[in-house]
Amino acid sequence: MRVILMQDVLHTGKRGEVIDVKPGHARNYLIPQGLALQATDGNLKYFEQQRTKIDARHAKEREAAAEVAAEVAGIRLTIAKRVGESETLYGSVTATEVVDMLAEKGILVDRRRVDLEGGIKTIGDHLVRIELHPEVVAEVTVIVVAEE
Repeated sequence: MRVILMQDVLHTGKRGEVIDVKPGHARNYLIPQGLALQATDGNLKYFEQQRTKIDARHAKEREAAAEVAAEVAGIRLTIAKRVGESETLYGSVTATEVVDMLAEKGILVDRRRVDLEGGIKTIGDHLVRIELHPEVVAEVTVIVVAEE
């Protein structure tokens, strides 16, 4: 099925591209989420007419994400976890824990935007990427210490 992407979609394409995707992916995810429109002649014309509005909204979202990234820059979060004899954690640090720690500092971030790259399972300092916008990425230092 051919669709026009209304926003950048990770691993799929950039805003404005006309791409081929599987029909189920388009019907069940892209179109209901407002990420894409079916690529008909009418929708192509509509997209071209709305491009300036879409670009303005995209720029506003990028600016808002940049403001949040400026707040997040340099933040160090300390999380105490239970550890075993070999200094490995029982379980791991989750994205929800990172988001909760940021919320305590007054910064609201969606947990799906936190990229833990396979999880944090050891004690020490870890850089965690937060993808606030497709063009704006912030990094937070998470310090994992042994719970006493």
